Amino acid sequence: MEYTIPLLILLSTGASFVQRVCGFGFGIFIMTMLPYILPTYGEATTLSGMLSAAQSIYIIRTHYKYINWKHLVPIMITFLIFSFISIGFVASASESHLKILLGIILILMSLYFLFINRHIHVKPSIKLQISMGTISGVMGGLFGMQGPPAVLYFLTSEKSKDEYLAIAQAYFLIGNIAMTIFRAGHGFLTHEVCIDWVYAFIGVIFGSILGKYVFDKISADTLRKIVYIYMIISGVIAIVS
Repeated sequence: MEYTIPLLILLSTGASFVQRVCGFGFGIFIMTMLPYILPTYGEATTLSGMLSAAQSIYIIRTHYKYINWKHLVPIMITFLIFSFISIGFVASASESHLKILLGIILILMSLYFLFINRHIHVKPSIKLQISMGTISGVMGGLFGMQGPPAVLYFLTSEKSKDEYLAIAQAYFLIGNIAMTIFRAGHGFLTHEVCIDWVYAFIGVIFGSILGKYVFDKISADTLRKIVYIYMIISGVIAIVS
């Protein structure tokens, strides 16, 4: 336990930093290592979601007035349905297979955001909300990284960066609270997860403060590229390990 605490704090710091600068990416970053630290894969996704929810609260407290609930409700409902189904799958699936699948998803998402995302332009609609909510729910339930599909929608639906940040964090907060309840029902909310959350929360605070400070100092695009390359390497390791 002792040697994992500094690593947990470091990982949560990095994940919070990325989330604060890019608006998403907490689960993507921390899940590259968390499944190898906690006893089970389910506990790893539970801790990731609880930490991400904590950071969302930190951000929403200053951006609540910017949330457009009309743009949030349909995608949120769809997400809740499919995340519930996916978490049930995690409870019965092989952890080795899940880690391999996680590695593949990390690589595919990295390549998508590095080379494809900037060339895709979509218009906000109910159909898009349902589609992105479905994909996001599956990714959130299986891997604790529901951000990318939802972000693609929020970037098109919101007019300003404040509105984007507010609706994205509201989505992550509600989604992670719901998934924590779902995971608790499957026995993933253990005593060790709660203890680890207390220590890792130190990193959430530090990463959030650091991310806010450097937001105007470095290029967010450069940071994204570094994160995605890191994801590709982590994905390869997850597949071959």
